[in-house]
Amino acid sequence: MVVFSVVDIVLLIAGLAVYLFIVGGQLTRVATNLEECRDLVRQIKRNAEPISQDVGHINETGAVVAGALPLLYGMAEGIVKGVTAPEAPAERGPARPASGRRRSRLHDGVGYSPAGRHLAGTHGR
Repeated sequence: MVVFSVVDIVLLIAGLAVYLFIVGGQLTRVATNLEECRDLVRQIKRNAEPISQDVGHINETGAVVAGALPLLYGMAEGIVKGVTAPEAPAERGPARPASGRRRSRLHDGVGYSPAGRHLAGTHGR
């Protein structure tokens, strides 16, 4: 019984050692990836520094343009109204149904001939 207990303890310690070895390898890879990400973020920050000074000016200009859009829209509507005159609606009578049977071109598109015609595109030859 003592031998089995010692073997169990040795197997437990070996299993834990393997587990810790695997987890340690994964943590090392994660740390390496995080270091690469840190370097990329620093590079992005260095590249963005010259641009960040002008972002305030760009935002101010965009606000001015956005504020002027309703005025420009109103001016454009006034120009269009001044150039075009509305046409008087034509006097139309009541709608009448189409005379005869309407022919669908859907059948011709797929090559179906309901009245004994041949394939679409060959009926004039």
